[in-house]
Amino acid sequence: MATIKIQAPFTKEIVKTLKAGDNVLISGTILAARDAAHKVLTETLARGEKLPIDLTNQTIYYLGPSPAKPNEAIGSAGPTTSGRMDKYTPTIIEQGISAMIGKGYRSKEVIESMIKHQVVYMVAVGGAAALISQSIKKYEVLAYPELGPEAVARLSVEDFPAIVAIDCFGNNFYEIGQKPYQKI
Repeated sequence: MATIKIQAPFTKEIVKTLKAGDNVLISGTILAARDAAHKVLTETLARGEKLPIDLTNQTIYYLGPSPAKPNEAIGSAGPTTSGRMDKYTPTIIEQGISAMIGKGYRSKEVIESMIKHQVVYMVAVGGAAALISQSIKKYEVLAYPELGPEAVARLSVEDFPAIVAIDCFGNNFYEIGQKPYQKI
């Protein structure tokens, strides 16, 4: 299977070309935000207030990095379990994001929202945090610095590796990829 190179942020037209099981290398800018940031973002929206950042066409990486060593942009940068964001995700999807990156399964409600709003879910390999951090060239906090490593940040990435787990049509690689082995 070929690896697809994509430039972030990317549009819904790009999202529609990505299929469950595709290997991608992402270059450009993505956002980092974990459950604490998702909670604050959704609470801000619930109060009728404007978000401190525009999420249109953004990719959100579920990340809480470790501190950077000298001369490095970021420390260990492995994915957070995506299910921790599920109760906030439909609200965040409604803000116009194009993609999410994490690890693990997603809830039925999240998948339904992904299909409705044409959003793709990608996974990064858990346990490869040191390798993933090499693709991150810059880390800049954009909002909620009081959340420490869970603040919303912009990451400049070059060939960030991910796999499309669930495409915008609801095809789920966790199911498709396991199917041939279920007969064993």
